[in-house]
Amino acid sequence: MSQGIHHTEVDGIPTLFAYATGPMRAGLVFRVGVADETLAGAGITHLVEHLALHRQGLADYHFNGATKAAFTHFHVEGAEHEVVAYLDGVCTSLLDLPMERLETEKEILRTEEAGREPGQLPLWRYGAQGYGLVSYPEWGVRGLRADDVRAWAGTWFTRDNAVLWIAGERLPAGLSLKLPGGRRHPMPAVTSALPTAPAYFSDGKGGVLLDAVVTDTTAARLYAGVLERELSRSLRQEGGYSYTAAGDYASRRDGFATVTAFADALPAKQDAVLGGFVDVLAGLQVGRIAQADLEAVRGRSDATLTAPDAAVRRLPGAAEDLLAHRPPRGLDELRAELWAVTPQHVHAVALEAAGTALLQAPSGHKADWAGYTAAPTTSSYAVTGTRFEAVRKGGPAMVVGGEGVSLTAGGEAATVLYRACAALLSWPDGGRRLIGTDGLSVEVEPGEYGIDAHTMATIDAAVHPSAVVHLPPRQQRQRQSAGAAAGDARGSAGAVQQKTVARRTGGQTAMLVIFGVLAGLWSLLALSYTVFGFSDPETSTGEWAALAVFLWGVGALLAWPAVRVVRGTRRG
Repeated sequence: MSQGIHHTEVDGIPTLFAYATGPMRAGLVFRVGVADETLAGAGITHLVEHLALHRQGLADYHFNGATKAAFTHFHVEGAEHEVVAYLDGVCTSLLDLPMERLETEKEILRTEEAGREPGQLPLWRYGAQGYGLVSYPEWGVRGLRADDVRAWAGTWFTRDNAVLWIAGERLPAGLSLKLPGGRRHPMPAVTSALPTAPAYFSDGKGGVLLDAVVTDTTAARLYAGVLERELSRSLRQEGGYSYTAAGDYASRRDGFATVTAFADALPAKQDAVLGGFVDVLAGLQVGRIAQADLEAVRGRSDATLTAPDAAVRRLPGAAEDLLAHRPPRGLDELRAELWAVTPQHVHAVALEAAGTALLQAPSGHKADWAGYTAAPTTSSYAVTGTRFEAVRKGGPAMVVGGEGVSLTAGGEAATVLYRACAALLSWPDGGRRLIGTDGLSVEVEPGEYGIDAHTMATIDAAVHPSAVVHLPPRQQRQRQSAGAAAGDARGSAGAVQQKTVARRTGGQTAMLVIFGVLAGLWSLLALSYTVFGFSDPETSTGEWAALAVFLWGVGALLAWPAVRVVRGTRRG
């Protein structure tokens, strides 16, 4: 086995052990994650994780769980007996989940989700399935029944679909992991929602974000580090356009990995950041790779590999590799690969990354000038069937056919076929949203198109029951806003949405009024304090100045959304 990591077995579960002093650390990893779910059932793995941890209560030692795209981790750090108790408790709970906590844990998950802002790149790359599901809300949680959760746990959280890792002075005495038998599940299927690459899309964020799928190699890891250095040098140190310019590398454990890069930007600097970002990528693609940068990144990587706790740090990733049928490699092999990488190897990775790149540009910006193709926001066809004109003048038309539903305007369409419907969101007021596996969606609002009850019933009957998600009543504004759901960034986008400028502008006008009034009132408060606060004998000059700056700063933050709305309305 690899140097520093030893392979053994506990109760039929493959186990990785690394010697370490201090508190014992351990983790139980299962080959199941969000990418194994469906959009309509999204959140079930996360729910099992929460239920399995409930009986741990409030402990003095550190423990937690994590649900990732393809793996679920339960990890702990503490004394030997605490680690044993934790692992035994997790396995016992997985065998008999505390279903009396089901509804409570659902509420906790919804609260947790409310504070989370998932990234949109997976949705645009993979669609509304597989690895793309990490971009969506956990819509399935609300409707899950106890039997559904038990069946999921019994299928995925088994002895044969798990790997244990332990870091300590020895394997803990009395360790017993009682899990049911099962089978090792393959890695999730990789889907694609990008007809061509490199591709780009625009959204409302202020920075530039890119990811690319490359072969999982040591050279690719070094490319990610070199890219980060180049971005930091160009956009922060030399240009002064960005505060944060960073890169990352994440193995998908299936022979490929994702290289991610990001640079933030103020509104006035977005053009410069986008241009500089693309220039850095282009430089690497033509082979402008400084040996000094490569050596700096290589040196950091080697220091990580040879650090005293290097084997311990590698254990969670090694467990994932083992679950993906990729035996962990030895330290000598890893270091030999590291020192064999040349600038030519990094250049080859840069070319591979260029062919799969997906760029997220700030709202209102394009990247076609740099050779990136706009990611599709419309479908290549519309279904044939009954046509329903929009009640509001100038709105898009709805076509309901035997194979699906289309929203059409100006010769373009957004279409969802029933057989490729990842989820049908259903509200009590009759509203529906069909989301296709490609990530495109169509809003079906009966009142906006005059759609009769029989046609709505036909749509409901055409979608498989397992794809239907029943949601609670909406607010009035939610019913009026098509494509407003979180996690549905593509929506019924493109030219079809451009035909609904009047509705979008109405919402922008309301925002303009709200933020304008708030900014005005706050600025009045700031002005009053600036004029009269200085004369307060209990306030020092420094305190007066600091508070005045704070008040005016808050006023500027309140005013900025109104400015963006005005600019966005003019572009519309």
